Amino acid sequence: MRLVILDNYDLASEWAAKYICNRIIQFKPGQDRYFTLGLPTGLPRNHPESYHSYMWNNFFKHIDIDPNNAHILDGNAADLQAECDAFEKKIKEAGGIDLFVGGIGPDGHIAFNEPGSSLVSRTRLKTLAMDTILANAKYFDGDLSKVPTMALTVGVGTVMDAREVMILITGAHKAFALYKAIEEGVNHMWTVSAFQQHPRTIFVCDEDATLELRVKTVKYFKGLMHVHNKLVDPLYSMKEGN
Repeated sequence: MRLVILDNYDLASEWAAKYICNRIIQFKPGQDRYFTLGLPTGLPRNHPESYHSYMWNNFFKHIDIDPNNAHILDGNAADLQAECDAFEKKIKEAGGIDLFVGGIGPDGHIAFNEPGSSLVSRTRLKTLAMDTILANAKYFDGDLSKVPTMALTVGVGTVMDAREVMILITGAHKAFALYKAIEEGVNHMWTVSAFQQHPRTIFVCDEDATLELRVKTVKYFKGLMHVHNKLVDPLYSMKEGN
């Protein structure tokens, strides 16, 4: 397990972006290898706050991806369980997930695997915790009645099957979750803690997120930054990767 600690949010984001860029180039992606997690149910595909809209507006439309290669769960499918099963099948047919990138909530949930979720769970329909609903209310003008209460999500087991997992954790409000993720044992009430048992997990955080960690822990991982920085320097280019 790696813990990469940067001074602030911007530097943490930049380091993560460089790392992802290098991994994509090394992977040499082809067709049918693009997946993204979760889509709140009950929202039309073109709703401005749907996960589909979010991913297209903030990521996919800015890169040269074939729309047919962007696999997003359909929260309005007639048979939600069949939709989840098909998603798992697509991942398997594509050869598995090479690099999973995700964040966590203040309660340590990964994707929409809320506290108490099975650590071997697969893609499924999940009821959202009130903390998650409250956190998402800002996207719906603070109106809780408009916030989805259920969502489709990849399971913890689905993510554990990825060959590599990157978790981004920033801000003092997520400091206790980071503490639970790396300094205490594996616990289904803090689903992010499951990745202690993944052979290739990398946590990227800012200084604020380390406030609950032991000083010894912070010093140890900061002492490894000269090693971690070799993962993003040099920054590869597509021309070099071909």
